[in-house]
Amino acid sequence: MAQSNSTRVDVLAVEEPLELRVGGSPLVVTMRTPGNDVDLAAGFLVSEGIVRRRDQFVGAIACGGPGTGGGQNTYNVLDVTLAADAELPSREHARSFSMTSACGVCGKASIDAVSTVSSFDVAADDVEVSADDLSRLPDALRAEQTVFAKTGGLHAAALFDADSGELLVLREDVGRHNAVDKVVGWALRENLLPLRRTVLAVSGRASFALVQKAVMAGIPMLAAVSAPSSLAVELARDSGVTLVGFLRGRTMNVYTHPRRVANPIAVSEGAVS
Repeated sequence: MAQSNSTRVDVLAVEEPLELRVGGSPLVVTMRTPGNDVDLAAGFLVSEGIVRRRDQFVGAIACGGPGTGGGQNTYNVLDVTLAADAELPSREHARSFSMTSACGVCGKASIDAVSTVSSFDVAADDVEVSADDLSRLPDALRAEQTVFAKTGGLHAAALFDADSGELLVLREDVGRHNAVDKVVGWALRENLLPLRRTVLAVSGRASFALVQKAVMAGIPMLAAVSAPSSLAVELARDSGVTLVGFLRGRTMNVYTHPRRVANPIAVSEGAVS
């Protein structure tokens, strides 16, 4: 029997470059899903240790990129104004930033440059979350992923209050690192840093960069629906972050600092090999 072909319209996730400038000077270019660009910029600056407080992020102006001409504004360039005490990177450090939606900070010159020292002590956070509450996070995450429901092509990151279980904010992006930066940037602009007694839930795997972003924002617990990397586990263990992976229903692996997970069926502390 001959097969028949059909044609239909498919909705795709948007991916466009965003150039981030500080005081008019280019800092980094990332591929992102447009939307919440100011949060993205603010979160990236927190992740890199450039901004630590709300008052250091003075403002941001969107402007057209090179060759737009004719008064057209593409909004793919964002110029950020920082307070005088913000720790701007050196010219050499700024040139080492090379980001894409796939690899986040993988263009760094070395792993030592990625290991930024946080202003917040997440190890001292005594938050505790029940395994039952953790098991509900993936469904809560998916229920709010409006763009993913249309495209199937976006990552999501969401911040939950660990005591009440309330969803504080959710952001979607073609890059999982960008999604987390948008969450952290929102929190900075709401003057909520450090994010004590919160859980960061992500729709994909947990990489070193995502753990680093949690540490820099003062988030004590990171829960991922997929696997962590070995370096993510090492960083989480050393910095005091509780790292949960393979969070699917009532099953999960708790790789580091399991004291914060109450009443688990079983705790599997991951071995790095």
